[in-house]
Amino acid sequence: MAYIVPASADTLEDQRLYTRARLTEVACLDCLARVGVKKNSEHHTSIQWHAESLGECSEFRKLDSSPTGRAVHASCPRLQASIAAAVREGHLTIGAEDGY
Repeated sequence: MAYIVPASADTLEDQRLYTRARLTEVACLDCLARVGVKKNSEHHTSIQWHAESLGECSEFRKLDSSPTGRAVHASCPRLQASIAAAVREGHLTIGAEDGY
């Protein structure tokens, strides 16, 4: 549950810019889960998972069912490879625009 709900138009626009602006949809080449991706630099990748895509990711399902569970910051190597392929093929650009 959100404890701070933005009310002003400027704050809502800032929220949109930081969370959804310039996201490119990338599908995992293995399980076909679709996520929103933004590459601000070669080393900085933002990934927006959706409940549906989390359920489709075979790597996350495997990790979630393990006795220790999935680490909060665990990444899916198959999705990482899919993002790298999207960059190589020109479907995903690297570099922040206007600071985002």
